[in-house]
Amino acid sequence: MNFLAVIGRIVFSFLQATGRLGIFATTAISHMFSPPFYFRSLLKQMMTIGYYSLPVVGLTTLFTGAALALNIYEGGSRFNAESALPSIVLIGMVRELGPVLCGLIVAGRVSASMAAELGTMRVTEQIDAMVTLSTDPFKYLIAPRIIATTIMMPFMLVIVADSIGVLGGFLIATGKLGFNPGNYMTTTMDFLEAVDVYASLSKAAVFGFFISLMGCYHGYYSKGGAQGVGIATTNAVVSACMLILLTNYMVTEMFFSS
Repeated sequence: MNFLAVIGRIVFSFLQATGRLGIFATTAISHMFSPPFYFRSLLKQMMTIGYYSLPVVGLTTLFTGAALALNIYEGGSRFNAESALPSIVLIGMVRELGPVLCGLIVAGRVSASMAAELGTMRVTEQIDAMVTLSTDPFKYLIAPRIIATTIMMPFMLVIVADSIGVLGGFLIATGKLGFNPGNYMTTTMDFLEAVDVYASLSKAAVFGFFISLMGCYHGYYSKGGAQGVGIATTNAVVSACMLILLTNYMVTEMFFSS
């Protein structure tokens, strides 16, 4: 019976956390579309999340595209299929590696930052002080972060990640592997389809929403002083990464299952 009690406690704890997350997400979404709107806070978050994440996203995808080109060339040479390198690099970066790597990087940078910032405000009672002053923390703290991340992921970060990743493959293919630059670009542009871009941007928007949601959720409900803030930061990054990998398959299935 003790074993069954342990299982019951785990199940009820999971259901409780899921319900609290659902209520938190519903409340945050409802506050995103109703006034008042804090545009200055939104612009600040867009700059912090989007612009300041560009260097690490660009470097990561550049070297990933280069390494992908080398691996594809080495593998394709075994079957005399080296000419497929441009199209495979394009599909790999735009459909999969670009949005996923960008999401994981931003999760490690942004989700942790949100959880730490909101967690510190929670344990130092700054959020309680905002409520006392009749300022809704969902309006002022959470809604701008979710909106900014959901906008900047598809319309800045993933576009840059896809482009630089393909550029990394182009530089290695033309500079080291002997591909003709004109033919490489022609093959790449001919193989690119609108559905690839739509899928990549859709993944980015979904990833951005979950990154900010997990960061805000764990930070908002953190407790226990500095140790609690550290736990909330770790949980935010881990849960955001898990949701990115889960929803990546779901979006891919939705676009390319046929």
